[in-house]
Amino acid sequence: MKTIRIAFYGKGGIGKSTIASNVSAVLALEGKKVLHIGCDPKADSTRGLTGKRIPTLLDQLNQKDELLVREDVLFAGVNGVQCLEAGGPQAGCGCAGLGITAAMDELERMGILDESWDVIVYDVLGDVVCGGFSVPMRQHYADQVYIVTSPDYMSIYAANNILKGIRRYSAEDNSLLGGLVLNHVKDERDIRIGERFSVKTGAPITVTIRESSEMRMAEFQRMLFTQEFPYGMNTAALKKFANALSGHKAVRCFRGLDAEEMEQFGMEIFREEISEWDEAAEGTSY
Repeated sequence: MKTIRIAFYGKGGIGKSTIASNVSAVLALEGKKVLHIGCDPKADSTRGLTGKRIPTLLDQLNQKDELLVREDVLFAGVNGVQCLEAGGPQAGCGCAGLGITAAMDELERMGILDESWDVIVYDVLGDVVCGGFSVPMRQHYADQVYIVTSPDYMSIYAANNILKGIRRYSAEDNSLLGGLVLNHVKDERDIRIGERFSVKTGAPITVTIRESSEMRMAEFQRMLFTQEFPYGMNTAALKKFANALSGHKAVRCFRGLDAEEMEQFGMEIFREEISEWDEAAEGTSY
């Protein structure tokens, strides 16, 4: 069976690592052989899977005189997920994007990417304006790219830029877009904002994750919410999402909004919010 290769992108702090690590754990629980690769200098993508911070590939490269071997960079996590952190330079000391490029080259040399994985999950930092961070999609290490976003303007702005990158790196007969992961949803108003962006861009919402104290509690404990709360609403939603990955059909008709369209989108949402506030105020007036 062909390896399913997926990547999660999105604005910093939006919850990519939470989503990606829980997806990896869910897939492994179902018997899949999963490789989880964190592509962020913070090297915290696998924290929930291993319960600790693991040595990064770039740190190992810098510390060892001999060539790296598999055991230097792969660490077992929850449900047998094999975990790897690419790593990167310290803040203010180099290019994190180049770090990802170097890490991927080293993985190729060791043959790790060619092993018989059922699923490879990439958790990628931030936007794709940096060529290094675009490596998983630009060099087609991933076949499905999912954008984690939330119903706030800057998250959607970042998601829109990522859509443009996905469009740029998709082949004519092979779209890379998997869809949107709508995270931090508090109410129906948030869902409407996400749906409005989805309609305007053609990028489908593949899963909606509700704002939850359970998820925050799990993160503080370095745990996975799908393990800590196996019968929760968000766990059920993420399991459904993970089970659908093997039947994924490419999204071909999508686009990123231009600068003027993004401004208009923001104003549309603003006017709707103001209108709802006015109606609520009228309803409570005496």
